[in-house]
Amino acid sequence: MSLEAQLNQAVSEEKLKSSSRDNILAMLAAAGTPLYRTTVEELVAEDAWSELNDRFYITLEFGTGGLRGRTIGEVVTKAERGNAAEGERPEHPCVGTNTMNFYNISRATRGLVAYIKAAHTAAGDSSKPSLVIAHDTRHFSADFAKFAAQVATDHGANVYLMDGQRPTPLMSYAVRTLRTDAGVMITASHNPAHDNGFKVNYADGAGIVGADARGIIKEVDAIASESYEPLHASECGETKIISKELEEDYLTRVETLMLRPELLEKTKGLKIVFTALHGTGGVFVPTLLKRLGFDLTTVPEQDIPDGHFPTVASPNPENAPALKMAADLADQIGAAAIIGTDPDCDRMGVGVRDSSGKMQLLTGNQTGILLAWYRIKTLFELGILNDSNKQNAVLLKTFVTSPMQDAVAHHFGIRCVNTLTGFKWISAKLKGYEEKLGIGDSYRDLSEKETRDLRLAKSTFLAIGTEESYGYMGSDFSRDKDGNGAVVMFAELAAYAASLGKTIIDVLDDIYSELGYYMEVNKSCFFEGAEGAAKIAKLADSYAANPPTEIDGVSATVMDFNKQTIHDEEGEVIPKAKMIIVKLADGRLFTVRPSGTEPKIKYYMFGFSGPASGSRMSAEELAQAKTSAKEGLDRLWTWIQADIETRLA
Repeated sequence: MSLEAQLNQAVSEEKLKSSSRDNILAMLAAAGTPLYRTTVEELVAEDAWSELNDRFYITLEFGTGGLRGRTIGEVVTKAERGNAAEGERPEHPCVGTNTMNFYNISRATRGLVAYIKAAHTAAGDSSKPSLVIAHDTRHFSADFAKFAAQVATDHGANVYLMDGQRPTPLMSYAVRTLRTDAGVMITASHNPAHDNGFKVNYADGAGIVGADARGIIKEVDAIASESYEPLHASECGETKIISKELEEDYLTRVETLMLRPELLEKTKGLKIVFTALHGTGGVFVPTLLKRLGFDLTTVPEQDIPDGHFPTVASPNPENAPALKMAADLADQIGAAAIIGTDPDCDRMGVGVRDSSGKMQLLTGNQTGILLAWYRIKTLFELGILNDSNKQNAVLLKTFVTSPMQDAVAHHFGIRCVNTLTGFKWISAKLKGYEEKLGIGDSYRDLSEKETRDLRLAKSTFLAIGTEESYGYMGSDFSRDKDGNGAVVMFAELAAYAASLGKTIIDVLDDIYSELGYYMEVNKSCFFEGAEGAAKIAKLADSYAANPPTEIDGVSATVMDFNKQTIHDEEGEVIPKAKMIIVKLADGRLFTVRPSGTEPKIKYYMFGFSGPASGSRMSAEELAQAKTSAKEGLDRLWTWIQADIETRLA
């Protein structure tokens, strides 16, 4: 029986989705690569229909962040394994229309270049498009980066390629400094080792949004084949390696995020342990902290760049198991804090000692609260912020990030502006603030002090940007969350606490006692593969079609970001998004949204228990507030779980 007949029979027996069959046949017809047919034949012979559905039920969609998906299949065929030994990275990436491989890297790169070319033409610009391309330590990341550079130059774009694995925020900074049209980062951020991705930032160094995002997606979706004819040699672009000077300029900017270097004179016994989790954080973080004067120890086994991430189940610094080796080393040497970054070093997770000496992990929200409070307080103490200019300072955060950060901003008298989920929306606000200055891209050549003074006088100064998913930004020289900068800011916070003879937990409790206790609990429901995607869509749509009106015996109201017109704190309209915020009459609230990068739907729950107006909670009152908030969120999650079952029934 022919392969096509076998596929048709599997469809008739409901083992294979018709879309999977269509995509398999289209791919085989469009590409002459023997690997593709051999892989499909192997999976058919093994009756691996679920694997075929996961790989082919759709063509991997280019979303507003780019592409992300499996680059190593759950089932690895002999053809994909190639000459690699068992346990090694396969010789070839995962074959499929819904997976990360050279086929989809080609589509994404060609679509991006086509969009930039059209934008140049519309603007009367005859210059060649230009891209920065970088990669992390993941499987196939270096191969995909080199391949993307070749595809881009074949289509007439100039490429600035990073020299080895480098962090995402450096890519963003390079786009801005070199004035390229866009930047590409080959990464799947903190996803498991089997994933990879193609992340796009645009000419301002930020993730793509709005018309640019829609235009690029349209160009990518229009490309069905991986084969193409390169332009004539005279029309092709060229590739250059990004200079060490640019990297050094970036490091100099990051160093300015430390506001009080003199703190280290008072805290010479302070020890910090850092782990790169086999990722790009090891490129710059140790250099930065040692240059600034911190007593830093790294986890040797996790310094080694390795896409297997062999010492962790998943390279996600928000998870306790990923930081266990750092915590063990901290116990051995008496370190006060542990810090980890994810593979592309745009996220940071931390652990700190409590008063009993036990290492306690902080949530992304707690870390953001501490950084925001310390940074804003210190900016006032240094005279950078004052009563005459504080109206021009802002804390930027996402709607799903702790409302306590709103409270911190208001406590100090500066603005807090909420955005949709993702740092690209925070960066979009920064783009507007920069444009308000009216000096064009000459802004990018100014020093940090010059830009700060200019923003405070004529526009808006970013005190800090945060998101609950462990992303932080202390200035706007890069337009993405920055693990390198976050590490510097957190290390300074650790020094501040030590200078007072307190733990960081003590400092956090001090803030709670003054502003009230805010509790945040994030939960996710995972649904893998093609069937899972359908469940996520059904569940997300159900909240819009049938919004809850009473929860846990309390009346509830709903903000539907896809149906309603919602404005941010500065009066700008929030773009439509599949996100629902449910507010309970007793002050609790939760947000529901499908993840844009992983097969899950996310629930963000918030509770509050505070002091009487104008008073400060005692230790006993704070303990009771913590208990009260936890009980309230436990009941809320119990209700949500039961409601999920009903909605999926």
